[in-house]
Amino acid sequence: MFYGEYQHSIDRKGRLILPSKFRDTAKANFIEKFFVTRGLDKCLFMFSEEEWRLQEQKFKNISFARQESRIFNRLYFSGAVEVFPDRQGRILLPQYLKDYAEIKRDLIVVGVSNRIEIWSSDKWREFYGTWRQSFEEIAAKLVDNQNEA
Repeated sequence: MFYGEYQHSIDRKGRLILPSKFRDTAKANFIEKFFVTRGLDKCLFMFSEEEWRLQEQKFKNISFARQESRIFNRLYFSGAVEVFPDRQGRILLPQYLKDYAEIKRDLIVVGVSNRIEIWSSDKWREFYGTWRQSFEEIAAKLVDNQNEA
């Protein structure tokens, strides 16, 4: 649903303008509300409400008797915030989420199919620089594992 990589920045009022392609996708799919929370690798995850409910159900089913589950759920859900893009597609990210993702001004918005990821430009360059050379190797392992299942 959401695809591509876009350079953006936080405006002087602290808002992020979603890429026009993502706004168009949201409009075409009647998405009016998103949930943003702490993601992995120091980025933010942004889900449509429908996708958020699916993710929420998966994580609610993990046993809270396990310490890792409690820690993950606390950090993941306590960081969540509902956002409603305005007519120009702007959303306000809370400071605690910007701090978590080390977002100052410049950022990269990445479509990852069922979610949007919001990265500080520096963190995205670091991530991409580290993993781009391994892309084909990782793909081969994942495809091989999928074929064995």
